[in-house]
Amino acid sequence: MNDLCADVGYKSINHHGEQLCGDHVEVVEQGEDSSVIVLADGLGSGVKASILSTLTSKIISTMMAQGMTLEDCVSTIAATLPMCSTRGVAYSTFTIVHLVNNMIAEVIQYDNPPVILIRDGKSVEYPMTEMNIDGKRIYKSMIYLQENDLFVAMSDGCPHAGIGGAYNFGWKREEIASFMETIADVGYTAKTLSTILVDECNKLYGGKPGDDATACVIRIRRREPMNILFGPPSKRDDCDRMMNLFFSKAGKHIVCGGTTSSIVSKYLGKPLRPTLNFEVSDIPPVAELEGVDLVTEGVITVSRVLEYAKDYLDSNASYDKWSMGRDGASLICRMLFEEATDINFYVGRAINPAHQNPDLPINFNIKMNLVEELSACLKKMGKRIKVSYF
Repeated sequence: MNDLCADVGYKSINHHGEQLCGDHVEVVEQGEDSSVIVLADGLGSGVKASILSTLTSKIISTMMAQGMTLEDCVSTIAATLPMCSTRGVAYSTFTIVHLVNNMIAEVIQYDNPPVILIRDGKSVEYPMTEMNIDGKRIYKSMIYLQENDLFVAMSDGCPHAGIGGAYNFGWKREEIASFMETIADVGYTAKTLSTILVDECNKLYGGKPGDDATACVIRIRRREPMNILFGPPSKRDDCDRMMNLFFSKAGKHIVCGGTTSSIVSKYLGKPLRPTLNFEVSDIPPVAELEGVDLVTEGVITVSRVLEYAKDYLDSNASYDKWSMGRDGASLICRMLFEEATDINFYVGRAINPAHQNPDLPINFNIKMNLVEELSACLKKMGKRIKVSYF
């Protein structure tokens, strides 16, 4: 067993004039260190294509995660997909990346643009074995994983970008690979890399995509633990136990909340040095405390982190704000979204008297809900989450 893990991110743009995307990405975990990622592209665009791609990706990912063979998956899809009344066929292309124990990538491709593998900053070729299943020509590859490997799967809307406009014959796979090589080693997350690629496709389409375009990026990286302390414990006698557990964990440490940081300061025997730098007007400034990587205000700051997390999982439109910001929420976002792979929450259940003011829209339940919602968002990003209450 190794300490590698997979960072998975994807983004889509719809065919111009369509409300639904004809591409769909499904990620299913298979235990702690294995997962199945499927990118499906339904025939045409709009509602029919969306149904075809959604069914295909969900059926394949679920069946493969349960240990079914590829032949069974393809046969099930052929028997399940609804027939298109216009064309008389049921058709969805797909790309499967099956990560086994974060040691091997089993790549299976049917009619989608070939997956790009970037290793050591350069696009590399990998062997493919041709298979014929139910009359479909399918290519299968087995790739042993290395740290910093980058897999780029895409629908044909990406190489078709720019046809008749910026490029006569579209944006060739080799050109896309060269484009990704320039940003592969910068340290971006898989979500950011897929966003950059799809945004570039949208530019080549002139903002009016002629096809659905989806990019799914898988980045192989080392595990990076992160610990976040939020709120004092409900019983004062639990302070030392909470602090001991928090600081005994490897990785960086984030402390959120005024009372919480005072408790940590007393425990460490180090002075808490508040700053008065309001980087943004509606987020309280951070503080400095030796032995802690980041000290911020509590509920208001974490609420903004949750807001950014929801956007990150959707359009990622707020990336420019938190990726460059120096306020507490932005700093937490970079640490949790980009650096961390395993996140341990230490949450105190003490009720803050200041939050009982009826004029403030903050109460104990909101604080607990913040932790639950943020944990759920981080899990969707592929993070391992553990929450401990005190």
